[in-house]
Amino acid sequence: MILPLVLLFIVVPIAELAVIIQVGEAIGVWWTIALLIADSLLGSLLMRHQGRAAWRRFTESVGSGRVPAREVLDGALVMAGGALQLAPGFVTDGFGLLLLAPPTRAFVRRAIVRRVARHGAVRLGAWAAGRRPSQGGPARTPGDSGYDVEGTAYEDDERRRLP
Repeated sequence: MILPLVLLFIVVPIAELAVIIQVGEAIGVWWTIALLIADSLLGSLLMRHQGRAAWRRFTESVGSGRVPAREVLDGALVMAGGALQLAPGFVTDGFGLLLLAPPTRAFVRRAIVRRVARHGAVRLGAWAAGRRPSQGGPARTPGDSGYDVEGTAYEDDERRRLP
């Protein structure tokens, strides 16, 4: 759990600074700043376009009665790419553009689906089987009906009339 945070908050900013310094030395400070601004503008335009396309595919999928699993994952990847575009720097912008471009996003989506299918189903199966937390699932008490909850709902005015 610590390693991803170290990468996120220490390694990525250091890498960004190193790349910005190298680019600045090669093309100059003002051209580097202009390139960073242009990269961010291009990324925001691409994010807007791809986000709308993902939303359109999502609504079409829901409208036709299909489960929008692919569309939801595409939307999440577009959002992640957009978030990477917000961080200043060439490294995060590069990864953000990879998630925003449809061909590379499809590659990432397939990799995620393969990983979840390979590793996620086992963990999900443990939770669904009702095992105890030490076995990888939620604890169940005898007579526990799973996720069913019994209850009664009343409208506000109905409850006032009840004795």
